[in-house]
Amino acid sequence: MAPITTPKSVIIVGGSLGGLMHALTLLSLPSPPKVRILERSPTALLHNQGAGVVAGNETQVFFSEYVKPGKEIAITSGLRHYLDRDGKIIPDSVEHRQQRMTSWDLLYHLLRWRVEGLESSYVEGLGANEGPKATYNNGCTVKEIENVPGGVKVTWTDRDRGEQTDLVDLVIAADGASSTIRRLLQPDVERKYAGYVAWRGTVPEDQLSPEAIKVFIEKFTFFHSEAIQSLGYLIPGQDGTTEPGKRLFNWVWYCNYEEGGHDLEELMTDVNGRRHAITLPVDTMQPQVWEKQKSHAKRVLPPQYAEAVEKTEHPFIQAITDVISPTNRFYDGKVLLVGDALAGFRPHTAASTGQAACDAIMLDRLLRGEISAGEYDTEVMDFATRVQRSGVVMGDRSQFGRHPFAS
Repeated sequence: MAPITTPKSVIIVGGSLGGLMHALTLLSLPSPPKVRILERSPTALLHNQGAGVVAGNETQVFFSEYVKPGKEIAITSGLRHYLDRDGKIIPDSVEHRQQRMTSWDLLYHLLRWRVEGLESSYVEGLGANEGPKATYNNGCTVKEIENVPGGVKVTWTDRDRGEQTDLVDLVIAADGASSTIRRLLQPDVERKYAGYVAWRGTVPEDQLSPEAIKVFIEKFTFFHSEAIQSLGYLIPGQDGTTEPGKRLFNWVWYCNYEEGGHDLEELMTDVNGRRHAITLPVDTMQPQVWEKQKSHAKRVLPPQYAEAVEKTEHPFIQAITDVISPTNRFYDGKVLLVGDALAGFRPHTAASTGQAACDAIMLDRLLRGEISAGEYDTEVMDFATRVQRSGVVMGDRSQFGRHPFAS
C-alpha cells in the first residue's frame, strides 16, 4: 500500500470535533496545506445540546499540544460510586479514581478559534489566532467522490452556490457515524440500532438540592437496575466556565425500546410529526412523552436522579447504534475515514472524542514521517475495533444483562 505524502490541498467532510481536530493538525505542519471543511449543517455554529464529554487521555493530550487554550477546560471528579434505588451510596462500589469531564460546546468553540480564528464568549481573553486558517463552509452536502489522476474529485451541493467540485490531494471523512463518504465507498456497511436509547439533559449546579449535591458534585455517579443505567457528572457551564456554583450537572439515562415498537416510534417523532432516526433534537419532544418519562423517573430511579430529570428544561434523545468499517483507507490513502465515520462507539466507552483526537495525532505523526502508513493504519484500526467491541460488551451487559451493583 502506497504511503501518504504530505498533501497540498485537503477537503475535510464534517465540521464537528473530529474534522476540526484533523484540520488543526494539518495546519500545524511545517508546510500546511490548503484546508477546506465541508459541514452539512446550514447553521454557522454547531451545538451539541450541552452534552457532556469525558476528557480522556487522548483528548487531554490533543488540547494540551495543539489547542493550548491557556485555561481550564475540564472538571475533575475524585471518585466513582453507585447508588441504590433509595439513593444511598453502595459502600462496596466506591472507587477513588480521578476523571476529567468537559462539554462538547467548549471543545468545539476552542477548536473553531484555533482552526479559523472564530471568536466567541468561550474564548474571551485568549487572544487572536495568528496562525494559518482553514476555510469552513456550512450548508454543504457531498454527492460524489471519485479517484481520478492527480487526486480525488469531490462534488457537493452548496446551499448558496449550488453544485461545486474540487480536486484535492487528500479527503478526510469526519462526517460522523452516518458518514456519507463511508456510504458512498462502502454501501454494505450499516449503522444498526442497538435496542435502547440515551435520554440526556443538564441541570444548573445551583438548582440541585443538598441531597443531590452530596452524591453528584465532583463525583461520577451511577445507578443500575434491570434494563436501566443512569450516570451523571459535572461539566463546564455557560461559556465554558468551571467556576463552582456555575457549572452544569450532566445526566444520561439509558432505557430499552423495542425496534419498531409504538413507544420508540412515539419517542422519536417530534412535535411536527417528523420521525428522527438517531437524535431527537432539543426542544422538539412531544410534551406527553416528556411528562410520561418524568413520572417514570420517580418510579424507577433514585430520588436524586428523579430530581435531576424533573428539573431538566431541555431534554434530548440519542438512539444507541453500532457501526464499524473494516478499513480506514481508500484510493491508496487519498481518502481516510476517521473518528465516528470509521467506528461509531456506544457512549458507555466515553471514547468517541478520544478516538477523534487519537486519529488526528496519528495523522500528524504520519505526515511528519514519524510513523509509516502501515503503522498509522494499525494504530487507527486497533483503537477503533478494540473500543467498539468493548462498547458493545458494556452496553449489552448494562441493558440486557445483570450489573454487579444493580438494585
